Amino acid sequence: MDAKKLEKKYGVTAQQIEEWSEAAERGEYPGVPFEEIIVGRPLLFGEELKPVTFKEPRSRIQAIDARAKSLNMSRSDYLRSLVEKDLADTA
Repeated sequence: MDAKKLEKKYGVTAQQIEEWSEAAERGEYPGVPFEEIIVGRPLLFGEELKPVTFKEPRSRIQAIDARAKSLNMSRSDYLRSLVEKDLADTA
C-alpha cells in the first residue's frame, strides 16, 4: 500500500507521524494525562506483592507447567491458586 492510500485510510500523513515521533523522542506527549502512569504489575490483592522462590526438579516443573496450561493459567497463577486453596482449607 502506498503512502497516499495509507494517509486516506488512517487520516494521518507521513509528515504528522514524523513530527509525533520527533516529539516523543524528546519526551513530549500531547494532551493531558488520563491518570497517573504506574510502571509494573498492578496490585492484585490491595498490598505489595513479594516474590517467593523455591527449587523443584525439572520433571516436576514440567508437570506444573502442563497442569497450569491445561487450566489456561500461568505457572504463577496456578501455584497461587494452590496456596490460596490450602490456606482456605485450613482456616
